[in-house]
Amino acid sequence: MTTDIPLPPAAERLSLAEVDKLRQAAVLLRKAERPVRILRAVAWGPEVAERFFAQGAKELPQVTYTPLDVAPVREGVAAARALTDGTGAVHDWLRRMAGVIETSAQMLGAIGTADFFKYSLELFGSPQTELLGCDVRPLDLARTLDSVLGAFTNLNVTMDGGDLQRFTADELAERMRVVLARHFGENAPAVQVVPHLSAKALAGSSYIRLRADATFSDRDLAQLIQHEAFVHIGTSINGATQPFPILGAGHAGTTRTQEGLAVFAELISGAMDPSRLLRLADRTIAIQMSMDGADFLDLYRYFRERMGDDFQAFENARRVVRGGLVTGRAPFTKDSVYLEGLVKVHNFLRIAVQETRVDCIRLLFAGKVDIEDMPAITTLAAHGLCTFPRFLPPWAKDLRFVLSYIAYSSFLNRMNLERVRDHYRALLSLCAPQAATADIGQG
Repeated sequence: MTTDIPLPPAAERLSLAEVDKLRQAAVLLRKAERPVRILRAVAWGPEVAERFFAQGAKELPQVTYTPLDVAPVREGVAAARALTDGTGAVHDWLRRMAGVIETSAQMLGAIGTADFFKYSLELFGSPQTELLGCDVRPLDLARTLDSVLGAFTNLNVTMDGGDLQRFTADELAERMRVVLARHFGENAPAVQVVPHLSAKALAGSSYIRLRADATFSDRDLAQLIQHEAFVHIGTSINGATQPFPILGAGHAGTTRTQEGLAVFAELISGAMDPSRLLRLADRTIAIQMSMDGADFLDLYRYFRERMGDDFQAFENARRVVRGGLVTGRAPFTKDSVYLEGLVKVHNFLRIAVQETRVDCIRLLFAGKVDIEDMPAITTLAAHGLCTFPRFLPPWAKDLRFVLSYIAYSSFLNRMNLERVRDHYRALLSLCAPQAATADIGQG
C-alpha cells in the first residue's frame, strides 16, 4: 500500500509521515503563540485617560507594561522548527509562522522600549513599506484619501439631508444579534454592552463588545458586521475546526491580510463611508508623524483638530504609541497594515479573478491565513487537510457582483488617467457652481 495520499498530479505530494510531522509542528506553534497576545499586552487601562484629562491634557501619559517571558515561546518554536526541515510550500509556511511568533514574542519582551518599534517594523512594516515594488506606499494612499475625502467633511452627501439614524449601544446590540444569529446560527458571537471600553466597540474571536455610553450610526452597524463579524470572527470559527490548528490563531503573520480583507469587505458591501476611510488614513499619517519625532501630545492635538472630539483624539493617539514610546520615534506600526492590506487584497482578488482561481478567494476565509500562504493552503486543501470555510461573508459566498466589479475595474487601469482627468476637469470647470447649501442631494 502506498504511503502517499492521492491528489491531483500538479499538486505537491506529502507523505503520511510528513503530514504527521507537519501537524505536530502546527500544534506546537499554536501552543507557543497562545501567550503572545499583542493587543492585550499593549492595552492601556481606563485610569490612563482619566489621569490625562484630569491634568488638563497637557502632560504625556504615564503607562507601565509587563514584558513577556520570551523563553517558553522560543522553546516551543524551536521544537516546531525541528519538524519543518523539509522542502515545499507547507514547510515554508510553518517556518514563516515560527519566525513571526518568535519575533512577536521578542516585541512583547521589549515592550515600552525603542526595541519594541524595531520588532513592530519587522512584523507590520510602516507607512513607508513599498507595495509589491510598485513605488507606492501606504502613506501615499493615506495622503490621497486625506486630500480627496477631506474636501467632503463639510458637505452633506446623502439624499435625505444627512439626518442619519442613530442607535444607543443597547439598540445596536439588538440589531446585531438578529443579523449574527441568521449568519452564524448557534456559533453566533455574543454581543455585550459594557460600561468601560477604550473604543466604542471591540471584538474578539467569540464576542463583540459595545461601550454603553457610545452612540452609533447605521454605518457603524454595517461596518462592525462586515469587518469584525463576517471576516474576523468568521475566519476564527472556520480556522478553529481545521486539522492544522495554527489556522485558528490570530497572530501578526496574518494581520495584514486579515485587516485588508476586512476593510475590503466594508468597501465591497457598501458599508464604507468617507469618515471611516479618513480615520484609517489619519492613523497611517500619525504613525509616520511619530516615526519622525511627534510625541503623544502632538498626535493628540492632530487628531483633536481632525475629529473635534477629545476622547476619540486620545483613543487614536493611544493606538499609535501603545507598546512603544509616548515621547515619539518608536510607535506601534500595526495600524498602517489596514491600507497596505486593502491594496494587497484588492490586487490579489483582481489577479485571482483573471486567472479564474475562485477557489483561492474563498480559501482566504478558511482560517487566519495570509495571501502569501496560499500555495501552502491550496496544498493542504488538495490533501483534504484544509476544509472549505463554513462561514463566508455574503459577497464571498455569492461572487457574482465581485467578479463583475473586478472584471470591469481591471480594464480601467489600462486607461490614461492623466488624460481622463484633464478632460473632465475642463468639463467640470464649465459647470454652474454648487448650490449655496453645499448639499449633494435634494438640498
